[in-house]
Amino acid sequence: MEINAQNLFYVIIGIIVLNFIKDSFLDYLNSKYFDKKPPKNLENLFEKEKYLKSQEYKKTKYNFSRISSLFGVSIVLLFFFYDGFLILDDFCRSNFDSELIISLSFFGLIFLLNDLANLPFSLYNTFVIEEKFGFNKTTIKTFIFDKIKSWIITIIFGGGILSFIIFQFETIGKDFWLIAWLFISLLTVLINGFYAQIIVPLFNKQTKLENGDLKNEIKSYTKKVGFDLKNIFVIDGSKRSTKANAYFSGFGKQKRVTLYDTLINKLSNEQIIAVIAHEVGHYKKKHIIFNLIFSIIQTGIMLYILSLLIYMPVFSEALGINNHSFHIGLIVFSILYTPISELSSIVFNIFSRKFEFQADRYASETFNSESLIEALKILSKDSLSNLTPHPSYVWWHYSHPPLSKRISHLQ
Repeated sequence: MEINAQNLFYVIIGIIVLNFIKDSFLDYLNSKYFDKKPPKNLENLFEKEKYLKSQEYKKTKYNFSRISSLFGVSIVLLFFFYDGFLILDDFCRSNFDSELIISLSFFGLIFLLNDLANLPFSLYNTFVIEEKFGFNKTTIKTFIFDKIKSWIITIIFGGGILSFIIFQFETIGKDFWLIAWLFISLLTVLINGFYAQIIVPLFNKQTKLENGDLKNEIKSYTKKVGFDLKNIFVIDGSKRSTKANAYFSGFGKQKRVTLYDTLINKLSNEQIIAVIAHEVGHYKKKHIIFNLIFSIIQTGIMLYILSLLIYMPVFSEALGINNHSFHIGLIVFSILYTPISELSSIVFNIFSRKFEFQADRYASETFNSESLIEALKILSKDSLSNLTPHPSYVWWHYSHPPLSKRISHLQ
């Protein structure tokens, strides 16, 4: 069956609009739960004044999100209706001859224009909203350098991956997806394995945890559970925010635990070890491997479907472009793939929430549940997190279970 270019155009617009409506509706449902009383197991978490502040924070973020998302979808729709992609394609073709360079410059301009359009919102969120509620520690200088470094990383990694895929597309043909899949899979494994050594140092200073009680207690716990951990680092998270975090990264001898300095300042040694025990649980239960395999399979499916559709001239015709090219086909495909992407995200979040319960249980069994509960409460309180999310919002968006449910499973 032949697909009409005009009909395809309106399908694309329909997907964009429906996805925006879906997100807006879920955000609206969630906002209706902001003023609900906290669950019984959390009713004493906040003092009255602090809880009112947390509600104000949620409402402020929600109103800001409504404006920024409406602006974003409006720009996208204007780009579609007023031949923005055609104008960009003509501009790139008038300056370059190579299809590879044309495609790279096309995506580079889209990335740059999108980033600049969102820059005022990013500045407002960081220096007005986060500042108002006492979270922001980022200076203008740090913000600027972070932005420049993120651009460089995007150019190197994003440009490198795109270049490889486009080159395979032009030289191999319809089987390009297999080589591209193998390449991206290898890169995914390498980034997961060496993220802390390659990416993190560009933005943060990492230092080995000093000898002392905390380090000794961490090593004592990891030795007890048979988890070889030689690399324990502290990162200067307070450079940007008062919010605390901790994470594991790497594989084999490269694995390490990284503690934010804000986490160390807020939690007791026992609470920190409980958080680490939770992360060890993810490793012991093979959650890291599952997530990696899930991501690789998802990428393979996407690339295979792309290989089936990318040659269709109607993709370019739908955007009013006569020259069928990879970059135009990829733009159209990325929109058409949205429903599948949303579905895979839901499946991932279902598994992720299940894994969080399993990691919590592991920490409870190998250390103690009380310390983990107290740590979760402190971190949630200090970040003014939402204690009453709407169930539909949780089902669609949450990769972690709500705090009240985690505590219920631990008690």
